[in-house]
Amino acid sequence: MAIRLSPLEIMTELVAFPTVSRETNLPLVDWVEEYMSGHGIVTQRYWDISGKKAALFAHVGPERAGGVLLSGHTDVVPVDGQNWTSDPWVVTERDNKYFGRGTCDMKGFVALAIWALVEAKYIGISRPLQIALSFDEEVGCTGAPPMIEKILNVLPKADIAIVGEPSMMKVVTGHKGGQGFWVDVWGVEVHSSIAYRGVSAIMEAAKIINWANEINEENATFLPTDAASLFDPPYTSLHVGLIEGGTASNITARHCRFDIGWRMVPSDCLEAWRSRVLKKIREVEENMKRTHPDAKIDVEERFAVPGLRPENMGAAEELSRGITGDNGIHVVSYGTEAGQFQERGYSAVVCGPGDIAQAHQADEFISVAQFNAGRGYMKSLLQRLE
Repeated sequence: MAIRLSPLEIMTELVAFPTVSRETNLPLVDWVEEYMSGHGIVTQRYWDISGKKAALFAHVGPERAGGVLLSGHTDVVPVDGQNWTSDPWVVTERDNKYFGRGTCDMKGFVALAIWALVEAKYIGISRPLQIALSFDEEVGCTGAPPMIEKILNVLPKADIAIVGEPSMMKVVTGHKGGQGFWVDVWGVEVHSSIAYRGVSAIMEAAKIINWANEINEENATFLPTDAASLFDPPYTSLHVGLIEGGTASNITARHCRFDIGWRMVPSDCLEAWRSRVLKKIREVEENMKRTHPDAKIDVEERFAVPGLRPENMGAAEELSRGITGDNGIHVVSYGTEAGQFQERGYSAVVCGPGDIAQAHQADEFISVAQFNAGRGYMKSLLQRLE
């Protein structure tokens, strides 16, 4: 008979796989698949186009719709340049904390979900339990939508999706959405003493960036809607985090590349904001071409993540509040895959162990107490599915 591992033993196995988003996650997926297969659980995969990554999902219980799906991502952020005091790929316990990359975000929850699925297989449940493990969440939640499509095509549809991002086991019912572009501004080089004859890619990029600042200032003055007022800040905000360009200090820049993104309150329209940003970019491009026809701006869409809309005591909220006893109102300004499940007809919440403040940090950790709280959640969930 296959050995049934504890949640901590499973997390230890998962953290040992350095599934940074730029690398493959297949060794981890292989391990999970083999472990579940040893307990009689059939898993299925969705492969990305490169064949170097895969999502994994499975179903336990009666072959019918109406179950609960536990959602987590397999990828983690890099440890490059971070000053760790222990090996990031080894779970290390000290000071009542489990240290290691992904312990908090979010291999701790994934380990608990795998444990729960195996337990469900042995105890028998009358309502289905599913698991969905995605890839490329950390680079814009790009792996979940095709995975969800595949799940809907091959498994009975669950009613509820519990996305286990770290929330300190609070029931998060809303989060901001977001979208991001890479913007490549192409100018025309001339000596800076006659800059008016050329087009500086940096100076033109600055017009778009300054516009983003002006929009943020404008949005901050508006009276927020009831839904938006729950968030910090209570409005959609634009941000530029990376920029590079130029050749020399006395030459108009031929090229400038920057990213622009926005975090959007759920009551706003993603497509409307996309159109607004593109309109500004094309306006700047048009003015550039008046100086020189070779000047242009290229835009590459990086990601688009829908927000999670509060459901007013939806099925996922009711279930998680019943288990945790949490009746507070909680929303977050970061994005998750919960909005993507909600878009496809699932009732969704975010509820998982750990503090988001520890995510992506050197010496990332999840407290022992939070990990145990997550296990308690899974035990209660299994009782409700019996």
